[in-house]
Amino acid sequence: MSSLKVREGEADFNVPGAGKPCKTWYKVYGTLPHPHNPPLVVLHGGPGSTHEYLDILSELTRLFDVPVIVYDQLGNGRSTHLPEKNGDVDFWTVQLFSWGGMLASEFATRQPKGLGKLVIADSPASMALWVKAANELRKELPKEVQDALNKHEAANTTTDPEYIAATNEFYKRHLCRLDPMPQSLVDGLTWMEKDPTVYSTMNGPNEFYITGSLRTWSVIDRLHNIQATTLLINGRYDEAQDMVVEPFFQHIPKVRWVQFADSAHVPQLEETERFMQVVWAFLRS
Repeated sequence: MSSLKVREGEADFNVPGAGKPCKTWYKVYGTLPHPHNPPLVVLHGGPGSTHEYLDILSELTRLFDVPVIVYDQLGNGRSTHLPEKNGDVDFWTVQLFSWGGMLASEFATRQPKGLGKLVIADSPASMALWVKAANELRKELPKEVQDALNKHEAANTTTDPEYIAATNEFYKRHLCRLDPMPQSLVDGLTWMEKDPTVYSTMNGPNEFYITGSLRTWSVIDRLHNIQATTLLINGRYDEAQDMVVEPFFQHIPKVRWVQFADSAHVPQLEETERFMQVVWAFLRS
């Protein structure tokens, strides 16, 4: 990895209503512009997470000479933080920015010039489907874990250590099945703990209890507008269960769906070698 060409920088981000200058931090792996391979722009999830758990995609640069760009979205990581906007649902909107596969699909429905291919990985087509799947997965947890989740959600005590411990039981099954959890994923979760502004405002206290402004979000009615050839990915044990991603497969005109049999929500970490081969085969096709 040390032989990879890597550079970091900041881009100005003019944000009306922010009340201060904002910047987006980014990192580029490989040569850009590249004489043959277009760059892969990698969008982290959350909303409000950071890029670290996606640095592994630099393997595509090392193995196949694909330029890879990762960045921290506004509000966390090495980009501008806006804790004074915590809870401001009029500020944190899809129009301002979004996250992960949701942002990718929203962007692609607008048929932007220059978008050659699209990868939607472990992402919902609607939050209603995400919540429905999460509720089904919760029923499979041990009864004492379910009871702890239900008790603290009813009491609005979702920062209680008992609730956090119960949340982690869900994450061990459906976020990442590797034990111990990879440090890169821990780092992203730590950033969200240190500054939960975006995540708590748009999502809620965790991956399966959605109380934020995104709870009614859906892109399903616009998926037919996506012209880019699309690779759809999820894991067998994923929070993004089949019902959650199926609308992408049903409505995007040119799409291929690959499931990772031994993965939950982060197959790039759980089945790294196969993940890189699948993505590279799609990019070069």
